[in-house]
Amino acid sequence: MTTNCENASSSMPGPTADPQLNQSTALESRSASNDKAVVVGIYGVPGSGKTFLLDQLKQELGQEDFEFYEGSKMIANIVPGGLDAFQKLDEQEKLHWRQLAINTIGKECADSGRVAVVAGHFIFWPEEEEAGQPVYTRADLDTFTHILYLDVPAEIVAQRLLDDTERSRPPSSINHLRKWQQAEQTQLRRLCRHHGILFSLVFPHPTLHNKVSTLLRDFRHHTEEYNLSRAESKMDEVLVAGQGQLETVLVMDADRTLVAKDTGTLFWKMVSNSRQSRDEECQLKTLFSSPLGYSYTAFRQAALLYEETAEDQEFNALCEDVASTMTMHPEFVSLLQLAAEQEHVGAVVVTCGLRRVWDKVLEREGLSKTVKVIGGGRVADGFVVTAAVKAAMVARLKDIHHMYVWAFGDSVLDLPMLSKADQAIVVVGEEQTRSKTMDAALLNAIDNDGLRARQALLPSNAPPRLDTTKLPLIQLTDPEFIDSIIRRRSRHPLQVLHATDRNAAKLLMTPMRDATIAGPALREAHRRVGWYLATEFLTEMIGLEEYPIPHVQGHQTSGYRLRHEKKTSIVALMRGGEAMAFGVNEAFPRAMFVHAKRPEDIEPNHLLRQHTVVLVDSVVNSGKTVVNFVQHVRSLHATIRIVVVAGVVQAQSVSEGSPAHALARRTNFSLVALRLSDNKFTGRGTTDTGNRLFNTTHLP
Repeated sequence: MTTNCENASSSMPGPTADPQLNQSTALESRSASNDKAVVVGIYGVPGSGKTFLLDQLKQELGQEDFEFYEGSKMIANIVPGGLDAFQKLDEQEKLHWRQLAINTIGKECADSGRVAVVAGHFIFWPEEEEAGQPVYTRADLDTFTHILYLDVPAEIVAQRLLDDTERSRPPSSINHLRKWQQAEQTQLRRLCRHHGILFSLVFPHPTLHNKVSTLLRDFRHHTEEYNLSRAESKMDEVLVAGQGQLETVLVMDADRTLVAKDTGTLFWKMVSNSRQSRDEECQLKTLFSSPLGYSYTAFRQAALLYEETAEDQEFNALCEDVASTMTMHPEFVSLLQLAAEQEHVGAVVVTCGLRRVWDKVLEREGLSKTVKVIGGGRVADGFVVTAAVKAAMVARLKDIHHMYVWAFGDSVLDLPMLSKADQAIVVVGEEQTRSKTMDAALLNAIDNDGLRARQALLPSNAPPRLDTTKLPLIQLTDPEFIDSIIRRRSRHPLQVLHATDRNAAKLLMTPMRDATIAGPALREAHRRVGWYLATEFLTEMIGLEEYPIPHVQGHQTSGYRLRHEKKTSIVALMRGGEAMAFGVNEAFPRAMFVHAKRPEDIEPNHLLRQHTVVLVDSVVNSGKTVVNFVQHVRSLHATIRIVVVAGVVQAQSVSEGSPAHALARRTNFSLVALRLSDNKFTGRGTTDTGNRLFNTTHLP
């Protein structure tokens, strides 16, 4: 790519950069720098409409979050003497200015936090020349994070060039334009795969700028961390309906686990058959065998491939066709049907493949109401599923939701998930269709990483993996195996999140411990602690939900709030907990606020149709008060989520064997604290927190 103008091409005898740049180094560098600017290239042959699209995007997106650049204008701005002077330079000097141009764009947007959208050129190719001249630089490959290519039919481009009276452009034949476009697309795909740049074709359409705007908004905020948070939020949504009853969750891979086939392979085969081309059939294979491997970037690229392959209506039809050819293993159908009959057992499919296909497969099997799918495949899904995401889903189920997790998978991508689970089952299919790389990776996981797993053969006459000593055999239909899944566990250890060693906690706790601070100033310090704990920990524990808000530029955008915020009750344990509870309420303004001096002050109507109750106190010493309140809440509502929020918690009050810890095994609740303390001191008079908060230290 270059930010050079079109009419400078005549002076360039050849490429300005070596196409075989150090690809692995560039990819490693890009992977390591998550804080770099998002810089999106808009490419296409002359006449494809880059400038027109850029103008539309400016109107649609504004310039609060985006900055738009024309290559020729950028060159004119930075080269003394402008474009005329640039054209007279030798190739090495031109290379210097091109690299400076893209580096300047990258730095400006890194400093401003805006997304750069750059209209540029990749190849200049006069028709009389046998080959085109690539004009990208090493700096381009280091700076661009995304490239969108305008794939306009050559006939339309040719006519535009003829009709363009404002610019002096040499005419090009339709055949030459097609050859030019194909060369650019082929080379760009290869370079982007080898340098960690996401690439997608976009097609002319009356709403093209809307499509590109949607992609740019997604590119702006979609990082690996954001991707994981969206996936975790989806898991929380799946669990929230049965949160009070669930004890055990079955987490299942999809392709070659629930069915013998790979739905992604079949999808692309159907696409290639419909278009009478084998190019599409090998797209994913080429992608995942590139230096991107099975990384987050690779799965994001796969989603863009699905985007450019079909619009929503055609995509849904293809997914329907793929699903109609899939038959789930009857052993899994029976297991999932049995799980659905147990209120304490849930099941979720976590797939790196196409969510829409698996939604339809489960619907055909009558399981869609009880088995949910966490997966991607399209930009609108909001996230992609990688091996790391699968592992994080299992970890979240165990660590945050306190579930006993069974994981089922068949491939190397499932090993991190299997390793995190309480029980791991490797599904082994027929030898000719199963993963060829799994045996070595599985053996390493067992011998070196501590994986303990068993294997299920589907069909039952399939040869086992490894040996049955390292990987014992089980049958999914065996009554003892089924009983081990569906038996009740009732294990709910007390979950405690705290900020004791964080710098934020040290700052926030200072005025709380300062003997010279009391009254309104101390209440303000407690309020700030409540707000901090709410935003830092309660949002992590309970999760967020997305909702539409009006953007300042006039369009709709996404906002976030606490999941089921309006169905949350914040209870201030009087009087010490009131100030901190106000801080929690400030973070979650739609929540109900309740004052309670005694447990009985919490009435049934305070919990009616609520999802969560947050009990707020300033200090937890013995834990007796907390236990009494939790027991009372549970007596009124058997399944409501209970979270205790406190400023200081005496560590022994929540340790193994404490009344609070014992209660958590019978009645699930969690605790959030600014600080855990080993100090068993109980304040009185001038040292009592309640007295200090309200200047009543003189009272006995």
